[in-house]
Amino acid sequence: MHTLAWIILANVLSTVFSIALAAWLSFRFLSTLVERLVCVSAGLLLTVAFTRLLPEAIEAGIDSHVFGWVLLSGILGFFLLEKVALIHHTHHHEGDEHYHHHGHDALEARRGGIPILVGDAFHNFADGVVIAAAFLVDWRAGLLATAAVMAHEIPHEVGDFMILLNAGYTKRRAFIFNLLSGSSAVLGGVVGYFVLDAMEGLLPYALLLAAASFVYIALSDLLPEMMRRSRLSESLPQVGLVLAGVILAAVVGAALHAH
Repeated sequence: MHTLAWIILANVLSTVFSIALAAWLSFRFLSTLVERLVCVSAGLLLTVAFTRLLPEAIEAGIDSHVFGWVLLSGILGFFLLEKVALIHHTHHHEGDEHYHHHGHDALEARRGGIPILVGDAFHNFADGVVIAAAFLVDWRAGLLATAAVMAHEIPHEVGDFMILLNAGYTKRRAFIFNLLSGSSAVLGGVVGYFVLDAMEGLLPYALLLAAASFVYIALSDLLPEMMRRSRLSESLPQVGLVLAGVILAAVVGAALHAH
């Protein structure tokens, strides 16, 4: 199959699967399973970033000083984008044990569901470029990147569903609007393919920025969810699930490399 076809298929499946599963979790179950997904996602993202994307960028021959500056710029860039609300992450919802004051999420939701969807569209477009960059390395890297994107998108989309429902959206409208926002990933994949394929020198920089996005999401958004003071009986399972995500990514990566 042509690389572009793989990129489009991976982005379509990633978008549809993550949103459909997030909708099912949002409408059927909530906090317990979602919190576990957050832990596993953190391990997956960090492992793919540090053991696959960054080594590939190094092997492409990028200068070590440029490597450091691009990685730092990527992390700071995602921070700035989130500050100006071009990307948005949330995993909490009313009644989820995060101990916000009552009505916190409804208040957040009333600030507008549309800005959240627009921010998600930017974020999903970037995910599409990440998947394209990984597939241009090889199909194994592409599959790992797709799995990592799906892992962090599922709990993220659950949070979005809760905010949209609190904002007054029906379940059907929330699902359709999330799907439309998620479709920007396919556009990102196609744009990423043509730009990076035409300008091969940009590929290592794209890999660095992809790694920066994974590291930023894991360290600023996912792991802080687990950093609240809690009993040892709660902390140990969280640590175990993060390590499970690391092991899962390592095992899948080794299996794919063997083929």
